[in-house]
Amino acid sequence: MQIRHARPEDLPAMQEIFADARAFMRENGNPDQWGDRFPTQEMIDRDLALHRSYVCEDNGKIAATFAFTTDGEPTYRVIRGGAWLDDAPYGVVHRIAAAKGTHGAASFCMNWCMEQCGNIRIDTHANNKPMQGLLNKLGYTYCGVIELENGRGERLAFQKRVEK
Repeated sequence: MQIRHARPEDLPAMQEIFADARAFMRENGNPDQWGDRFPTQEMIDRDLALHRSYVCEDNGKIAATFAFTTDGEPTYRVIRGGAWLDDAPYGVVHRIAAAKGTHGAASFCMNWCMEQCGNIRIDTHANNKPMQGLLNKLGYTYCGVIELENGRGERLAFQKRVEK
């Protein structure tokens, strides 16, 4: 597998992956995190324009997609019921989704992100048990709860850092 910046011509494959991810979430007790339209086209276009949209290819086929940045996340400024592991610069992973029938792509993507900066924060819905399981398997620590922008709900927050 390999990671590269997403390109406009990747959009149909990315949209298919997102649609499959929404269906997977609904089928696994998490119908509300992405609903019927998340991520929006506006979000995807912004991620592409800011060069923070990535795809994971496996044998020439897009196996996963995600957004990654080291520019911080405003909603992470306040955390309730816990604390971040540190105040050091960090990377953020958003909108990670793997193609239907793909195995290991999400772990590969998360590990790639960790290699980029050594300190990753991520959040997920309380009902997203598969993502929580992945984060646990990869050694992420539950840190507390963050509030989404515009009062759209709360998310469980996790962090992993390379020990120095």
